[in-house]
Amino acid sequence: MSPPASSSAPAPSPPVDPAGDGTPAFSPLYQQIKTLIMRGLQSGEWKPGEAIPSELDLAARFRVSQGTVRKAIDELAAENLLVRRQGKGTFVATHSEEKIQYRFLRLQSEDGADPVPMQRQFLDCRRIAAPADVAKALSLRPGEMAVEIRRTLSQNGCPIVLDDIWLPAQLFTGLTAQRMGDYRGPLYGLFESEFGVRMIRAEEKIRAMAADQEVASVLGVEAGSPLLSVERLSFTYGDKPVELRRGFYNTSTHHYRNELS
Repeated sequence: MSPPASSSAPAPSPPVDPAGDGTPAFSPLYQQIKTLIMRGLQSGEWKPGEAIPSELDLAARFRVSQGTVRKAIDELAAENLLVRRQGKGTFVATHSEEKIQYRFLRLQSEDGADPVPMQRQFLDCRRIAAPADVAKALSLRPGEMAVEIRRTLSQNGCPIVLDDIWLPAQLFTGLTAQRMGDYRGPLYGLFESEFGVRMIRAEEKIRAMAADQEVASVLGVEAGSPLLSVERLSFTYGDKPVELRRGFYNTSTHHYRNELS
């Protein structure tokens, strides 16, 4: 592999192997550096909220140009894995960061205001053998234990969201409804800080549905009322699924907002 024309520094030798399986590396050099930085994040070399080394230090470490490192960091910042702070450096993003703590919550009031923190109430938290569909989604073995959480999100005392959340039990030993209720930050912040599990991306499936009697009772609407069903599968490093969330949204005073690019 030839080094970039803008750099007098040699390319990594031997060539970076992003897959880790000995196969040749043909991806652009900055993508290979991005993979190496990701490995550092995944291994905990740099923890959420901590600063990573400077671009110059990383360039020296990986024996590439500063511009190559900058391009890799730019992508990681765009993916909300790193946060640049003017005059201070680059830090590992954390779910406690105001900018991204509502990154996966796309519900917005009809007046278009920024997301307002909702009051949460945990209705249940238990460990059970994962149902077949949950086990499949979370890549668990048949009969493997999962944590099932049921909670509501409310505004002004009115329930807006009912969430059923499933987590691999082995990653969340000691998680209880009281522990979640006592934590003042976002739920993903708790998962990150106390269990070392960071959600870095998610996939969603959305459909319209009519509220059944049980869901209608929790959300305080009539049975048969229109709701939005949002199923989210969240992943940590290595594209490992670590959360299945099935939410029921009352959109009578809110809408689900997304940006497409």
